Amino acid sequence: MAAIAPRLSTDAALLRGDADAFAAFYRRHEDAVLRYFLRRVRRADVAADLTAETFAGALAGRRSFDPELGDARGWLFGIARHLLARSLERGRVEDEARRRLAMEPVVVDDAALRRIDELGRADALTSLAVLPDEQRVAIEGRVLDGDTYATLAERLECSESVVRQRVSRGLKTLRARLERTR
Repeated sequence: MAAIAPRLSTDAALLRGDADAFAAFYRRHEDAVLRYFLRRVRRADVAADLTAETFAGALAGRRSFDPELGDARGWLFGIARHLLARSLERGRVEDEARRRLAMEPVVVDDAALRRIDELGRADALTSLAVLPDEQRVAIEGRVLDGDTYATLAERLECSESVVRQRVSRGLKTLRARLERTR
């Protein structure tokens, strides 16, 4: 009786496929990788460079991916974590995989930067949803909208010190939550 080969996941099949299949893998995971880097480096241009290098590394090394050792998404994020660590250590984004593949440098135009920033803002807004309403409203007003503490105190019918306290506590909660996800 012949052994039955394990069924490949969609991502694993895309990695083993042709250029169009890899492009589908890229589209499927690009936003998640961008968000990962954006949360860590806080700069859209650097996040874009790291994302490009991550996918170039994945393209160059896709034949070494072994679905028996884990899923393709985990493998991709392993590449991303490794690149981030090297970049932080060296103080710059490497472009070794892109150069090896003779890929053009990434040109991040204003539209791309806005899109990346929107991804980061969407993550921030999602994080705000976990806060108590008083803290969420205070942070949205002060940090996102740029309202003064006096304006917020008037609108929220409380003192400026209460608004400052709400913003401070909310940011502390968000910071702790961010640290847990790193």
